[in-house]
Amino acid sequence: MQLIYEKSVPGRRAVRTVASDVDTEGRIKSSLLRDTPAELPELSELDVVRHFTRLSQRNFGLDSAFYPLGSCTMKYNPKFTERVAHYPGFAYLHPLLPQLPGGEMLVQGALAVLYQMDRLLSEICGMAAFTMQPLAGSHGELTGVMLMAAYHRDKGNHKTTILIPDSAHGTNPASAAIAGYKVQTIPSKDGIMDVEALHAALNDEVAGIMLTSPNTLGLFNPQIKELTDLIHSVDGLAYYDGANLNAVVGKCRPGDMGFDIVHVNLHKTFATPHGSGGPGAGPVGVVEKLRDYLPTSVVHEGPDGSLSLDYDRPKSIGYVAPFYGNFGIVLRAYAYILRLGKEGLIRVSENAVLNANYIMRKLQPYYHLPYDRVCKHECVFSAERQARKGVNAMMIAKALLDRGFHAPTVYFPLIVPEAMMIEPTETESKETLDDFIDAMIEIAELAESDPEALKGSPKTTVVSHLDEVRAARQPDLAFLTDTE
Repeated sequence: MQLIYEKSVPGRRAVRTVASDVDTEGRIKSSLLRDTPAELPELSELDVVRHFTRLSQRNFGLDSAFYPLGSCTMKYNPKFTERVAHYPGFAYLHPLLPQLPGGEMLVQGALAVLYQMDRLLSEICGMAAFTMQPLAGSHGELTGVMLMAAYHRDKGNHKTTILIPDSAHGTNPASAAIAGYKVQTIPSKDGIMDVEALHAALNDEVAGIMLTSPNTLGLFNPQIKELTDLIHSVDGLAYYDGANLNAVVGKCRPGDMGFDIVHVNLHKTFATPHGSGGPGAGPVGVVEKLRDYLPTSVVHEGPDGSLSLDYDRPKSIGYVAPFYGNFGIVLRAYAYILRLGKEGLIRVSENAVLNANYIMRKLQPYYHLPYDRVCKHECVFSAERQARKGVNAMMIAKALLDRGFHAPTVYFPLIVPEAMMIEPTETESKETLDDFIDAMIEIAELAESDPEALKGSPKTTVVSHLDEVRAARQPDLAFLTDTE
C-alpha cells in the first residue's frame, strides 16, 4: 500500500474554492508563517477516500469479528446510540454556552442528560451521587482515590496506605501511587482475596482498599461485605473498581456490598466506545458522606425543576476534566440504559455470565482451568499444558489472529502462569462462540501433534509475525509500499 504522499500528482485537487473576499493581509504574524508553502499531497477526493478506507480495513474492530479481550472488554456499540449522539441539539452545543448570560437556559436538555445519568447510575450502583467528568476508567480510579484523600484530609486522618489484591488491574496501584499513597498488596487464596491476610494488614494508616468484584479471574467473592466492613473498622474507605460491573449489573449493587466509591466503565457495561486514545468515560459515584468532595461543577435542580451548574463547593476536589467530561459518551450510555430498562440490564449480566461459562466448560478439556468453579463475565485459562510442548500463551494468541479472531488478554492476571483471559460479552451469538471454541480446540490439538505449525503466526495478517521485543524498542511506523 502506497503512502499518501507517494500517490500525489502535481496540480491535482480534491476541492477548488472561490477566492475569499475577506482581507487577511497582516492578520497573521510573520513569525508564525512558513518560509515556504507546506508540502501537502495533491490528490483527488476519490484517491483520498480510497486511501483512508483501505487503512480502516486494515484495522480489527468489533464490527468486523469477535474480540474476546478479557478485562478491557471490547463490546459491540449499538448503532442507535450513535444516532442519538449526533442529534444536532446535542452535537452542536458549545461547552462554554452555560457560562454565558442566560446560557444555562439554552442547554437544559444537555444538563438533563447529566442530571438524569447521575440519578440512574446512583440507583444502579447504590450510591448517593455521581460525577460524569472522568474521561476513562483509569481516570475514574484516580478521581476516586483523590476523593478518598479529600475525605481523610478533611477529617484530619493520617492515612498513608491503600490495600490492593494481587489480582487487581494494574491501574489500581498506579492510581493510588499518583494520588500519593503507598500500596500494600494482599495475596489471594483460591482465587479471591485472603481475609486473614487482610486482617493482618489492617492498621490506622490504611486509607482504604481498591477491589474489583467479580475480580479479574471472573470470580465473585462471597465474603465481600466482610472485607468492606473490615476496612470501615479503621475508618478506611472501600473503592469499587467497576470494570467488571457488567457481570452483576441489575443483580447486586456496589453500595449494598459496602463500597463507598465506585467508578463505572461506560464502554463495558453500557456499550459506548472504548477509552484509551479515543473518547471514553468513567463516571464516579460516592455515598452520602463523600458527596461534598465531588468535582466541580454539579448539576443542581431548582424548586421549579430548572437545572443549573453549582460551582459553590468549598470541599470539592475541583475539576478533573475540561467542562463536563466526554458528554457524547455519557449521552450514548444514557440512551442505552433508557432503551434496555431494568429488565434489559439484568439480561445483560445474565447473558454475559452464560456466554463466559459456556466457553469455560467447552474448553476445559483442552486447557488448564486453574479455578474450577462458576465464573462470571470472563474465564481464565492457563496454557501451561501447551507451554510444555513449546507453545505458550502468546503463540496461541497469535494463532487465533490467523483464524480471524482477535486474541484474548494473555499473561494477566499475573497470579496465573501463561494466563489467557477470555470475555465474550453478552452480545455474541452461540454460533460465533462455537466458531471461536473450535479454533481454540484446533490450536490445542496442534500444540500436541505439531507444535511447529503454530510457530511464526500470524501469517495472514497485514503485519505478520513480529519480534515483540524489537517491535517495542525499535518500532518502524512507516507503511509498506506495494513494491515492498
